[in-house]
Amino acid sequence: RAQIQRQLTHSAQGRVPPPTVRIVHSGHTCNVEEERYSERVYTIREGETLELTCLVTGHPRPQIRWTKTAGSVSDRFQDSSVFNETLHIAKIQRHQGGRYYCKAENGLGSPAIKSIRVDVYYLDEPVVTVHQSIGEAKEQFYYERTVFLRCIANSNPPIRYSWYRGRDVLSQGSDKGVEIYEPFFTQGETKILKLKNLRPKDYANYSCIASIRNVCGIADRRVVFRLTNKTAPASIKLLVEDPIVVNPGQTVSLVCITTGGEPTPSLNWTLSSGSLPEKSLMKDGTLTLPAIASEDAGVYSCIASNNVGNPAKKSTTIIVRALKKGRFWITPDPYHNDDNIQIGREVKISCQVEATPPEELQFSWLKNGRALRSSERMVITQTDPDISPGTTNLDIIDLKFTDFGTYTCVASLRGGGIPEISIDVNISSPTVPPNLTVPRGKSPMAVREGETVELECLVSGKPKPIILWSRADKEAPMPDGSMQMESYDGVLRIVNVSREMSGSYRCQTSQYNGFNVKPREAVIELIVHYPPAVEPVWQEVRQGLGRPVAMNCRVLRAHPSRVLRYEWRLGSRLLHAGTFDSRDDTDYTIRSLVREGYGEYTCDIINEVGPGRCTFLVTGKAYPPEFYYDTYNPLWQNRPRVYGYKLQWTQMNPNAVDRIMAYRLGIRQTGQQRWWEQDIPVEGNIQKGELITHNLTELIRPEAYVVRLTPITRFGEGDSSTRVVTYSVPINPYLSEYLFTIPSSFYMYIETSRPRKEGDTARLLSPTFNVAPKNPHSITSPPAYCFSFYYHMYGKHIGTLNAFVKQKGQSTSDAGPVWSLSGNQGDRWRQAKISIHPTASFQVMFEGIRGPGIEGDIAIDDVTLEEGECPDPPSNRMYQACIRFPIIIHRRLTVRDVFSY
Repeated sequence: RAQIQRQLTHSAQGRVPPPTVRIVHSGHTCNVEEERYSERVYTIREGETLELTCLVTGHPRPQIRWTKTAGSVSDRFQDSSVFNETLHIAKIQRHQGGRYYCKAENGLGSPAIKSIRVDVYYLDEPVVTVHQSIGEAKEQFYYERTVFLRCIANSNPPIRYSWYRGRDVLSQGSDKGVEIYEPFFTQGETKILKLKNLRPKDYANYSCIASIRNVCGIADRRVVFRLTNKTAPASIKLLVEDPIVVNPGQTVSLVCITTGGEPTPSLNWTLSSGSLPEKSLMKDGTLTLPAIASEDAGVYSCIASNNVGNPAKKSTTIIVRALKKGRFWITPDPYHNDDNIQIGREVKISCQVEATPPEELQFSWLKNGRALRSSERMVITQTDPDISPGTTNLDIIDLKFTDFGTYTCVASLRGGGIPEISIDVNISSPTVPPNLTVPRGKSPMAVREGETVELECLVSGKPKPIILWSRADKEAPMPDGSMQMESYDGVLRIVNVSREMSGSYRCQTSQYNGFNVKPREAVIELIVHYPPAVEPVWQEVRQGLGRPVAMNCRVLRAHPSRVLRYEWRLGSRLLHAGTFDSRDDTDYTIRSLVREGYGEYTCDIINEVGPGRCTFLVTGKAYPPEFYYDTYNPLWQNRPRVYGYKLQWTQMNPNAVDRIMAYRLGIRQTGQQRWWEQDIPVEGNIQKGELITHNLTELIRPEAYVVRLTPITRFGEGDSSTRVVTYSVPINPYLSEYLFTIPSSFYMYIETSRPRKEGDTARLLSPTFNVAPKNPHSITSPPAYCFSFYYHMYGKHIGTLNAFVKQKGQSTSDAGPVWSLSGNQGDRWRQAKISIHPTASFQVMFEGIRGPGIEGDIAIDDVTLEEGECPDPPSNRMYQACIRFPIIIHRRLTVRDVFSY
């Protein structure tokens, strides 16, 4: 029979401990250090992998969220948040630096928040630019002139620049003809080398070395510039016309050549309106644009740079010939207040197109297909392009009956190659201005939500103009998302009408393709009917037998707003029905719940359009258990091939339903499909916050298992919870009480400054670890442990570091060192691993012996003791120190604290 242990937690006693959180790191960190105000700084090299893990405590298990601030506004950190314990960023880039926050909350107390600042280190290739003082600039200006060599690169942290002439280091004061300085406004971003009144020896190779002092293993960058008496800025020439006027589909080649410059300049092409067309090809300064289109038009610039002086730039404009958007309008006699065309009066026909280039645009007029020339009564003019570009007018003076007919405006470009645009306008006795009306019964228009509706404005007149539709009651977009829609037949068709589309719609005549008179307009009202919107749409109600249940359904909005009736049902069975008076909600109450009362209850609130439904699921299912993840030392091992695990949980809202009689425990090995199940009986009532324990045994090492736990009441099974139980190598139970994995901001070192002298010894001794053999009187097979630590031994006066294993009954002198090392080992952290086989309870001891001078500090860190032989020899994983001895290394590492300090 499976048994469980039960105890009250803080939450059952009303003292709920809030969640706690800490951030640990892995990945390719260079350094992690603590700054003032407890800000942790994680340093990483650009392109490496960032991995931060948020470790939390708290019950119920807190939800974890990673967020980022202090980055670029455009840097959307994966939609601003990651809901996962581990934040993983592969190939991190410089813009991804900033402060990262881990937030843990479980609804109890205040959320726990920790942050760490990620500092991404990088060093770009430096660039040297050369300039001469402006007052002395000439074509060949580097003979007996003052020259400035400026070295600049992007980096984090700031760069330290060094200048060389040949192999000689240049420094301030080393040469009267050389001055080295940093401009005040650059804040250390550059260093300028000034050569005053060039001398023959100044013609040489100059090297700029940019260094960030090898942090994160980033090597120095070097750039070399050769200064000669021929050094000169770039100059170029374009072998093309300006502007270049072409037809669509042609291939255009832009040729740019260098006419001067030492070193040889590099050539590049740019487009003023953005990036170059995708189909463009560039080779040796020639830019080719195959099958050019209108969108490829613009200003193209050739830029030549050799880092001497300012880049050379020359531009040309490509114009792609085109004709589009032909329109017309008729203007009645402006001297009479009449919108109609009448015999004996004037009428003007206007025609407009968009032309590129506009100066090539030409118009011709036809009447009934025959050429029409300007005369005293037929006056053809072209409007001032600054007032109305691309427009021609035909003024008919003293309109006669014989003037009725079809007039055609023909637009073309000189030189041809582009199709003409022809616009026909009919002038006759039926030609009348437009009029708009709304058909009878078409306003207001009532329609049900989801249907299709057509709003119609009848337009009369000849010619019929385009109709423009817009919202009349508010500044809101039309159904297609635009602010205005066009219609040629006066009908606006709206598919899948929604309630937000209710309101007034305006139809209005356009001046184009019609009369140039005051617009005619009309308004149509659209009313959208929809069923009641109610709350709650769905709600779960958990309750035990014999207890009351109250349900409420409320109307939020409806159209028509007059609600007809409501109906309560359990399944298909009608429970209660009625009509509303002044209330906007309805209730249904179960005084004493019986087993037949479990199920899905619905409340339909109905108007003319249809029902809005509230749904209530009344159930006796128990809430899920909440696994407890903060169990101290949950895993144990008393046989070689199996292990045990202490499983703990609390019950969510245990009193919400009937008493929990048992838990159904399911367990399966990860990767397998078969579940093993057993019932764990529960005696008495479970209290809120009560911690329940069940020991899992006979788990096969090193396999992981999926555990499922389901509460059972007389209603049946409740909601399940699952978790994964993972095997990790445990320490011997007698050792485990001394071993922790607690983050620390310190490490141990020996101080070699005065008054210490050569040969002085410092020792660090651990507590006693007990060995538990099967036969306490005789040990034939001593257990094995892997003893490992990191050490740092850097400086010309380094002495000796010894590691001992001191067993019970041994003196320090009897226990020889199991590991020893002397002398300077370099400015890095190295790892040592030693397999030990104690036969009795033991202690581990470190001994540091001072060398001949003060530059001999020795440090240790990250000491671990694990059961079993060391799996492999020391990895010699290296950590870069920030400051050399004898100053203490001001970096922060993780310490597994084996010792009592």
